Amino acid sequence: MVITFIILIATAALFVWGKIRSDIVALCSLLGLLLTGVLTPVEALSGFSNPIVIMIAALFIVGGAIFQTGLAAKVSKRLLRFAGNSDYKLFLLVISVTALIGSVLSNTGTVALLMPIVVSMAASSNMSARRLLMPMAFASSIGGMMTLIGTPPILIVHNALVEAGHRGFSFFTTLPVGLILLLFGITGLWPLTKTLDKLRKKDDDDSRSTVKSPKQLVTEYRLAENMYRVETNGKSPVVGKKLSELDITKQYAVTIAEIRRRSTSPFKKTVTQELPEAGTVLGDNDVLYLIGDFANVARFAEEKGLKFIDQSSDDSMPTFSGKLKFDEIGMAEVVVLANSNIIGHPVRESGFRKNYNVNIIGIQRKTRYLVQNVKDEKIQSGDMLLVQGAWEDIDRLSRLQAEIVVIGQPSAEASKVTLEDKAPVAGIIMGLMVVAMIFNFFPPVVAVLMAAVAMILAGCFRSVRDAYRTINWESVILFAAMMPLATAMEKTGASELISSGIVGSLGSRGPYLVLAGIYLGTSILTMFISNTATAILFAPIALQAAVALGVSPYPFLVAVAVAASMCFASPFSTPPNAMVVSAGRYSFVDYVRVGLPLQVFYMVIMVFALPLVFPF
Repeated sequence: MVITFIILIATAALFVWGKIRSDIVALCSLLGLLLTGVLTPVEALSGFSNPIVIMIAALFIVGGAIFQTGLAAKVSKRLLRFAGNSDYKLFLLVISVTALIGSVLSNTGTVALLMPIVVSMAASSNMSARRLLMPMAFASSIGGMMTLIGTPPILIVHNALVEAGHRGFSFFTTLPVGLILLLFGITGLWPLTKTLDKLRKKDDDDSRSTVKSPKQLVTEYRLAENMYRVETNGKSPVVGKKLSELDITKQYAVTIAEIRRRSTSPFKKTVTQELPEAGTVLGDNDVLYLIGDFANVARFAEEKGLKFIDQSSDDSMPTFSGKLKFDEIGMAEVVVLANSNIIGHPVRESGFRKNYNVNIIGIQRKTRYLVQNVKDEKIQSGDMLLVQGAWEDIDRLSRLQAEIVVIGQPSAEASKVTLEDKAPVAGIIMGLMVVAMIFNFFPPVVAVLMAAVAMILAGCFRSVRDAYRTINWESVILFAAMMPLATAMEKTGASELISSGIVGSLGSRGPYLVLAGIYLGTSILTMFISNTATAILFAPIALQAAVALGVSPYPFLVAVAVAASMCFASPFSTPPNAMVVSAGRYSFVDYVRVGLPLQVFYMVIMVFALPLVFPF
């Protein structure tokens, strides 16, 4: 038992420290239990064969298909249109739509999908986006409580019940709890968010324009003032050479934004735009769009025999007079999240160009805009990155890079890269999966796995590789590796000891107070570590407490799931909270002022409501 407690405390400390990925911490915990002999190899690795782990991985694929086909975006946009010009109606619809989508899709994916839509609608209705983004993040977690597949803590307590010999949850078992949370969330959040308007008006005004068109981005980052056009000719030494050979960025601190090429056909006189790549070979009469300090651009043009297109007659500094096209090559802003592994690294080491064929051409850091020599700038948490690339590549970046969120991609352009023709198919598959789970035609894991395979076979992804890329392996590994720690706590009697302490100190005053103690303990711990890890640790404690009291375990385990998921007092307690920080210009104090009262309010409500839904 002592070894188990030592590993438990060390694991929790590493989670709180946050310098090591959570899945690696969980794997180290697993190895510690295995090497010390607390668990056998079969027990230590049992989490990786658990049906719930397979189910979670398959759910990522199903959710990815819903996003990839544009089905979720279509549904949400149509629902949000009913708001009209009423601020309160828009607030109600945002909360309701977010909770609805969050009940069947991951809360992270839900927020990533809805954030640009919500900000755009707020701007068009002249409403503060700050009053919508934080509630939207909270609602995505609330929605997860409505169904079996909405959030990992529900699946965790469901699995704990099944392993203890109790009946597990059906698809809508926790729906009443989710509806109570939604009702009181709507009631409490609207007045609480008024403080965001009163305290930071300027930031609010700024946030209304978070979603911008590419033309707006060009103006805001003052790209035209730092952009110059030069044309190659047959005598230029750059003609016939690859960009990798020229190494223009390193030698001249100049970035090629795009290349325009004229067609050589006498029957088709067109101009094509091309994103520069390492293997791009420059030709005669190519027009290069350059970003950089004029002195560096002029030195590059002189040494390479290039001609300025916009050169004025009086030989003064040329002023960009061309137009940037955004049909195939586009621009978008992305937010760098606090947990991103590119933070602290220079732009040149970000891997955006190598992995996604996307260039970083500008950075918005608070009120500063950086567009010159950005390759050497170290990326900081909360930075807005201006990226350029094919719309398809920008979309791929938004789907595959979990630590950033694309918020500036226009919906019209985004629709070009989604598989919209497959949206009805994805909707049918999703519907059949839900029906199969509601009526118990198949075990939940089988229904979800069948849906995931059907999404792939039906062409809801461009390739099988794209489907696998939607799986958040960090979450899957975390789940699988943490489950043995819960087993060790039960095996060694650690969970019984903790639950006995809770019951011994609070049990004499009735199960309500024990329920409050478990809820409070879970709520405090989840502020520092992930809700998945918290639920895994507290599920056996709650189960043992119910056994000690001789009452039903359901209210206690549901309390663990609710408390682990309803953490709103910190911007970094859940991924959705962190995702909206930059877009909403929120501070830590904003979350304390709005989220903490709601979190305390929920604890009071749940202590009395849960025994009504799930009697002792």
